This record gives sequence, C-alpha cells and structure tokens, in this order.
Amino acid sequence: MRKHRLYLQNALLLAGSGLALRVLGMGFRVVLSGYLGGEGMGLYQLILALYGVFSAFATAGIYVAATRLAARSLARGQGAAATLRGLCATGLALGTAAMAALALLAGPAARYLLHDVRAEGALRVLAPSLPCMAVAAALRGGFLAARRVGPNVGSQLVEQCVRMGVALAGLQAMAHWGAGYGCAAVLLGNTVAEGVSCVLMVLFAARAPEFARRPGEPLHPYTRRELNAILWPVQGNRLLASALQAAESSLIPLTLSLYTGSRAAALTQYGNLKGMALPLLFFPFSVLSALSGLMMPEITRTHTRGDGAATRRLVARVLGLTAVFSLAAGAGFVALGPQLAQLLYRDAEVGRYVRVLGFVAPFMYLESMVDGVLKGLGEQLATFRYSLVDSLFRITAIAVLLPRYGMAAFLGIMIASNLLTFTLNARRMWKVAAAE
Repeated sequence: MRKHRLYLQNALLLAGSGLALRVLGMGFRVVLSGYLGGEGMGLYQLILALYGVFSAFATAGIYVAATRLAARSLARGQGAAATLRGLCATGLALGTAAMAALALLAGPAARYLLHDVRAEGALRVLAPSLPCMAVAAALRGGFLAARRVGPNVGSQLVEQCVRMGVALAGLQAMAHWGAGYGCAAVLLGNTVAEGVSCVLMVLFAARAPEFARRPGEPLHPYTRRELNAILWPVQGNRLLASALQAAESSLIPLTLSLYTGSRAAALTQYGNLKGMALPLLFFPFSVLSALSGLMMPEITRTHTRGDGAATRRLVARVLGLTAVFSLAAGAGFVALGPQLAQLLYRDAEVGRYVRVLGFVAPFMYLESMVDGVLKGLGEQLATFRYSLVDSLFRITAIAVLLPRYGMAAFLGIMIASNLLTFTLNARRMWKVAAAE
C-alpha cells in the first residue's frame, strides 16, 4: 500500500509539474516572439536543433545508465553513493567533451550547417551548459531510481524560472542589435539556468540518505562493461535521431529560400511555423501528457505481469480519452486558430498554419500518445525504427518538394509524416497488445 501511495504521489507530482512547465514555456514563447519576430524565432529554432545533437551526446545515455545502475545498487542494499560519484564523473567527461566540440565547431557549424553566421555567438554561449546538464542528468537518474521525484521537479521549475528571467533581461539589453544577439541573450538564460539546476541537484543529492556512504559499500559497484552496455546504445540512438532532426531543420529554410528567393522570408516562415504555430497546437497536449505520466507505468506493470486483458483495457482507455480530447482540440483550432494566433502573436500567417494543422491535430495527439504506449510496452526499438523511417522520408520530401512548392509542400509533408508514423505505431501497438 505504501509503495502504491508513493507511486501515485510521484505520478501526480510529475504530471502537475509537467503541466506547469508547459504553461511557463508557452508564455515564454509568446514573449520571445514579440522580441525576436518570425525571422529571429526561425534562427532560434535552428540553433536549438543543432544544440540538441550535442546535448544528446552529453546526457542521453548517462541519464538511463544512472537510473538503472543506481536502482540496482539500491535494490542490493548497498546505497548509491559510489555509483553516483562514478556516473557524475562520466557525465562530466561527456559534457566537457561536448562543450569543447560545440565551442570548436560553432563557427563552421553556423556557416556550413545552419547557413547563418549569426548563430555562431549563440552556439558558443550554449557550450558551457553541457557539463552542468550532464552531471544534473546523472543525479536526476539517481533520484528516479530512488523513487524520489521531488528534487527533479523542484530543480526543473527553478531552472525554467531562471532561464526566463535571465533571457528577458538579456533581450531588453540586446534584442535591438539584431536576431543573432537576441538569440544569444535568450540562450545565455539557458546556460545560467543549467548551472543553477546542476548546483541544486548536487545539494539535494548531498542531503539524500539513499546516496550517503554505507559501511561495506563497494568502491566500484559496476564494471566499465556494464556501463558501456547501457550508455552507448542509448547514446547512439539519440545521437542519430538528433542529427537527423538537425539536418531536417537546417534543410527547411535552405529549400524555402530557393522558393521565396529570400533567406529572411524563409526563416520567417520557418519561425512562424516551428517557433509559434506548433507550440500553440501542442499546448493542449500538456493535459494528455499528464494522463500519460499517470497511465504509462500502469501499462508497463500489467504488461510485465503478462496480464493481456488488463493491458488492452488500459490502452483502450488511454486512446479513447485521447481521441475525444484531440477531436475537441482540433475543432477548436480550426474554428478559433486564427483568432488565438492573432491574440498571442499578432501574426495572421501563424493563424493560417494553426487552422490548416488543426484538421490533423487529432492524429498528431494520437500519434504522440501511441508512441508513449509502445514505450510502456517495451517497444522502444520499434518506435526508434519508425522514427528513423519518418525522418528519412521527411528529409527526402523536403529536398525535392520545398524548392518547387514552398511552405504549402511542407505542410503537406507534415500531414503525410504524421499519418505514416501514426499508422506504423498503431499497428505495432495493437499487434503487441493482442499477442498477450
């Protein structure tokens, strides 16, 4: 009973904090769009896409490794002090390597990958965040293994508030110098916030009884081979996915500029869609994400027990609620999308994107939820495989169609892509659920 109550408390805390972070993030986006405009938001999205490659190298594998290895140490009654010290050291090494690579490659990457030299300063500003992010990821994995989500939630909320405060102060001082300086000001907030979050996680860990040294605790609780077996497969998958996403993001403004004849116009269209319309479309999904946080562990539990009937009931319940909610959200965006975009962004083009994509919003929501269900069923490899197929399809279609048909082609590619991944994931999900 106590474990069940702890699980429910943790799930509710995660769901509530996730909703709060999305609300803060959406408000932050609205403010950023006012300072940066469409072109600045496009440049901001490009920088974040490339940064995602380096952050995946720094954090993806170490978080999973910390969760698994710390859980094993705690289950053996050994404590997790030595485990976390070793993993923090590994995270620091990975983060430092990613920082050095980003600082060294910022110039060439801005010029030849993002095709915009204004991104160089912002990329260099982001580089020091990577070691902090990696150490914090190791500690967050340890707290998750200890079934304590409070420190993770608290540090993330503080991190978001610091990010917003520093970014807004920087924008007031630097935004009038141009989009490149504005993006650098915003991303300085990211770097400062990651540093503050890392310090908080270290302080939380220092006070956690689960992470205190215990008599007889082994100095080396895991082998290098055990760490590598977890670290590098996760790292490789995330790096490949992030690299493909960055390549797609870089390709969109490049091909749009061939259609429009203007780099600035292409970046503005890209920023309006990726930086403004899509966050608005997915904002209601925060409610479903809270549901996902509560239901996915239950699906995993029934699947692990081999209780096929209970698993199918839970899956049907989740998808039924998602379908009803997403149909209502999609209808709302079709009817009111232009008015919402005008209210928030003062931009009619964003409203047109919202209305068009509102017709397929139900499939977007369902696809995201089905992806989560598949992961709850232990089908991470299948979701990665489908994501890879989808990325290759999108990159090919963008390269071929956008120079000829512009943003209309990209909206069509988005719709086709979502229907493709929804079909593949849904078919796999029902096949796995029916086989139990």
